[in-house]
Amino acid sequence: MLSSIEYLNNLVNAVVWGPPLMVLLVGTGVYLSFRLGFLQLTHFPLIWRSTVGRLFSGRTEANAGELSAFQAVSSAMAATVGVGNIVGVSTAMYWGGPGALFWMWITAGVGMATKFSEVVLGMKYRRVKADSGEIAGGPMYYIADGLGRKWLAGVYAFLTGVAALGIGNMVQANAVATSLHEIVVFPRPIAGGLVVALVALVILGGVKRIGRTTEYLVPFMAVLYLACGGYILLRYASALPAAVTTIITSAFTPAAPVGAWGGASVMLALRYGIARGIASNEAGLGSASIIHSQAQNSPVGQGFWGMWEVYVDTLIVASITGLVIMVTGVLGEPGLSPDVLAATAFARGLPGIGQPLVFICLILFAYSTMLTWSFYGEKAWEYLFGKVVVLPYRVLFLAFLYIGATGGLRLVWDVSDTLNGMMAIPNLIALLVLAKVVVHEKQDTLS
Repeated sequence: MLSSIEYLNNLVNAVVWGPPLMVLLVGTGVYLSFRLGFLQLTHFPLIWRSTVGRLFSGRTEANAGELSAFQAVSSAMAATVGVGNIVGVSTAMYWGGPGALFWMWITAGVGMATKFSEVVLGMKYRRVKADSGEIAGGPMYYIADGLGRKWLAGVYAFLTGVAALGIGNMVQANAVATSLHEIVVFPRPIAGGLVVALVALVILGGVKRIGRTTEYLVPFMAVLYLACGGYILLRYASALPAAVTTIITSAFTPAAPVGAWGGASVMLALRYGIARGIASNEAGLGSASIIHSQAQNSPVGQGFWGMWEVYVDTLIVASITGLVIMVTGVLGEPGLSPDVLAATAFARGLPGIGQPLVFICLILFAYSTMLTWSFYGEKAWEYLFGKVVVLPYRVLFLAFLYIGATGGLRLVWDVSDTLNGMMAIPNLIALLVLAKVVVHEKQDTLS
């Protein structure tokens, strides 16, 4: 059964993640960057003043919303700062070579414009129920109301609901089960039951409980991981220049074999770099705009938070993982599988405590991701089937968590890649057509 699923997925994956989609993903980011005047560079100080700076000024927006701007971005970052930042980077470099990290950087650089556009459109076309004040937003709504293609919005919603059971569910549960097994030798069935219980405590309380949980959890776990990784990079500072040089050169020339690792082609570096980059920061998927749309903020103001989210997620957190792997020299060592590559690197960089710490961070990353992706999936299917589907979807999500905890990593990752690619296509079409709307919003706010 599993071999048949793997065979079918490989056929679909070869089409979904072929050159056309790679060009569409990166090309959309490049196009939007040009249309927005490379906002991520020209307005970098303003973006930081309007996001992190606002947290210390005490200023808040009076707009409608179920979450504060920071709760919304914390929830979105809970989804993005996940297993993709540890295991995702490891698998990208294991199968695609060091150059894969470079293509993750490029994907993030242009992806800031993509994420900004998604969030702006999600905020602009969100719907607020007059009786309850409940908010619904995301690609389903800007595809239906902005693009005028309700059938395409339905396709996106269906794919998102299914994809949430993969990238936001099984992948994360698999990583948690592996980490618990490595730390305390938990059997996978017990680890799966624990994951289900902890996720249920939050998601059954709805979006406000998710927001309250992630606004404390995300900053804590990010600072812990950056502190550990930053210490290792300082300790191996002399190896950093050579590591960065290898990453860049391997992006454009076939990577030379290292140890047990046989090297990788440029196409593999490009394929895994873009795929894991999208899985890491989700720019192009549109999913983050579902939670950003809940914010008490203006479209452009929340769009700045979307840019900040990509910057922190990939250019800082994911880069820490990749650089630690490079400077500690674990890439290509015999007997190391991709799911323990980062943990081995941290263990070498922080003897005695590095491996447990990275596993703890991975558990926190994965846990927070599952919380937000459950909301993405239920809101997507609520668009299709109405409010009646919310509770059944949450139960289904919890069931798939248990399945993911006992599944194989490679198949789970490959299926998730396929689903990500499929859900990105309707969203990218909408972003290209509605670029003028985003530009207009930007000009009205910043002029």
